[in-house]
Amino acid sequence: MTAVSPELLRRFDIPGPRYTSYPTADRFVEAFGAPDLAQALAQRRAGPAALAMPLSLYVHIPFCESLCYYCACNKIITKKHERGAAYLKLLAREVDLYALQIGTGQAVTQLHLGGGSPTFLTDDELGQLMEMLRRSFNLVPGGEHSIEIDPRTVDAGRLQRLADLGFNRISFGVQDFDPQVQQAVHRVQPAEQVFALMDAARAIGFDSVNVDLIYGLPKQTPESFARTLVQVSQLRPDRIALYAYAHLPDRFKPQRRILSADLPAPPDKLGMLTQALDAFGEAGYDYIGMDHFALPNDALAVAKRQGRLHRNFQGYSTQPDCDLIGLGVSAIGRIGATYSQNAKTMEEYADCLDQGRMPIVRGLALSRDDLARRAVIMALMCQGQVLFESIELAWLMDFRAYFANELEQMAEYDEMGLVRIDDAGIQVTASGWHVVRAIAMVFDRYLQADRNRARFSRII
Repeated sequence: MTAVSPELLRRFDIPGPRYTSYPTADRFVEAFGAPDLAQALAQRRAGPAALAMPLSLYVHIPFCESLCYYCACNKIITKKHERGAAYLKLLAREVDLYALQIGTGQAVTQLHLGGGSPTFLTDDELGQLMEMLRRSFNLVPGGEHSIEIDPRTVDAGRLQRLADLGFNRISFGVQDFDPQVQQAVHRVQPAEQVFALMDAARAIGFDSVNVDLIYGLPKQTPESFARTLVQVSQLRPDRIALYAYAHLPDRFKPQRRILSADLPAPPDKLGMLTQALDAFGEAGYDYIGMDHFALPNDALAVAKRQGRLHRNFQGYSTQPDCDLIGLGVSAIGRIGATYSQNAKTMEEYADCLDQGRMPIVRGLALSRDDLARRAVIMALMCQGQVLFESIELAWLMDFRAYFANELEQMAEYDEMGLVRIDDAGIQVTASGWHVVRAIAMVFDRYLQADRNRARFSRII
């Protein structure tokens, strides 16, 4: 893995989007509603089947038994597991509404259950959910079926039942193995528990096991984080997602329980990222980009080498560019040239469904400029290069003229060795790949016009 200088990381320790979409979700508007989504779904159904984009499903399960103080997800903290059954009834109504508009049997190549904690649901409830989805959609053989797992909610038996339900990719939320850090963020889970679950997952034969980590948490030190990195390297998951903790207590109420004085100093936080890059490189992981690592034989690493990486609302993906149906509270979908988001509260979500209408509360219909810039940003984020000719042919534009201001800014990055610009296009260098978010930000028209970036997490 190419070394990255601490000076470079410090320079780009700035707020910026993660670009799981472009335009980003903060640009969605309430003027976009259920009728706009219905029109997009009708266009998908009316188009030739051979030309239809592949379809992906995301299901948001918002419930958690206990509160993790760092969390910025849309969640509901409750120990009342009967709420899961009531939620499934609401999801069934939403699925039926989609089936009415696009028909049943649409081929789905990717399914992801996120949250919250999807394993808050019982095995029987997860079985009901999968049966519900299979009634309305065709979950094609060989598709990616993934689920996020709170290690505190499962054992080897539950992992086997998840595999029996058709899940072939799982993700364990670890965050940090240090007991002091776990106590500081109110998420105590012994390392031995996670190691036992990893052994069970390997015995069962899941296609890929991911581990989520966070650096910059309260009570973390370079020394304690180094111990966690050693343990994760010993655990040897197929994939690692390493996120920077974004302390935004004004936006996310649970974070107010974290004392700012307990957070690592900025130099220490940057040092933890450098530690992780070195540790995972030495352990044989490929750096996929931003905050993802994968073993060389994992599908994500193979996709990167072959130039087939994509991004969706869950991050990097091996799946082709696809339409996405988001189900559940706060879920985001993408159909054609539109984005849509469901109501963020259970009350509003249920009220919409009780009235027999889609629970869409905001979204966006993308302009031609949005689509062209999305193509450029995703090419940078996923392939690490933009070929001028491909954008010009797709969008009937003169790239150098249309993006003259952006190329002027990009020239500075060329001088810094982060990109290489030639007659064919822009190529992100090995060093630039570590700050690819900053490179992509140059082409974000909304961000360039709005310098108030405090609402975003920091790049590093």
